[in-house]
Amino acid sequence: MEGVSYQRFPKVKIRELKDEYAKFELRDIDASMANALRRVMIAECEFCSVEFHLRAKCISDQTLDVTSKDLYSSDHTVVPVDFTDSAGFDSSEQRYLGGIIIVKLRRGQELRLRAIARKGIGKDHAKWSPAATVTFMYEPEIHINEDLMETLTLEEKQSFVESSPTRVFDIDPNTQEVVVVDPEAYTYDDEVIKKAEAMGKPGLVEIYAKADSFIFTVESTGAIKASQLVLNAIEILKQKLDAVRLSEDTVEADDQFGELGAHMRGG
Repeated sequence: MEGVSYQRFPKVKIRELKDEYAKFELRDIDASMANALRRVMIAECEFCSVEFHLRAKCISDQTLDVTSKDLYSSDHTVVPVDFTDSAGFDSSEQRYLGGIIIVKLRRGQELRLRAIARKGIGKDHAKWSPAATVTFMYEPEIHINEDLMETLTLEEKQSFVESSPTRVFDIDPNTQEVVVVDPEAYTYDDEVIKKAEAMGKPGLVEIYAKADSFIFTVESTGAIKASQLVLNAIEILKQKLDAVRLSEDTVEADDQFGELGAHMRGG
């Protein structure tokens, strides 16, 4: 309908954030956009290209260990990974502890090289994906029919609780009531619903998936921080959405963006 806006205003709540791990809630958004964000994090966030140089020559009778620490970049902020132990041990005699050995040189031998790390994305090859795992689940909403639950004996309540493969429910030791302890542990297996029906108590529990609320878990490979991975994916997704809006060729946009393109145009 002309003049009607379907614009939504997603909300994000961070639950846990570490360098290589992030868990957050994404609300007021539909599944197509949530899945698009997940796919972009896995397949379309790219690495930056970097060039390293190395020049080493052995001028003594002692074998020279050439390691990754001998690599240097024109960008002083880019350095090889340091494998020095937690105590910082890295003596000249055992400097290999601080880097990966590339080659061993004897007197008079020399090595010169240029190493190029090429930029790529996970869609081209998994080795370029900065994401280890990216998953999301619908946030479950669980309602217990307290009146029906009160008609069960303690043994029946225990049997109901144990029917769930994961620890979603438990029995309060004080009130002897069945309570929801971890709704996110529910795997949409319907086991507790089947158990209630088998006990002759249909409707004992009702479980719904919130259609506009998702829980994301993001793990990076360590190439970039998990938080940066999410931000990069959002920026890439924004560019894609702008391209859909500005596209004058509907067929071409559908070929490139599929259901997302049709969704953006209200089709």
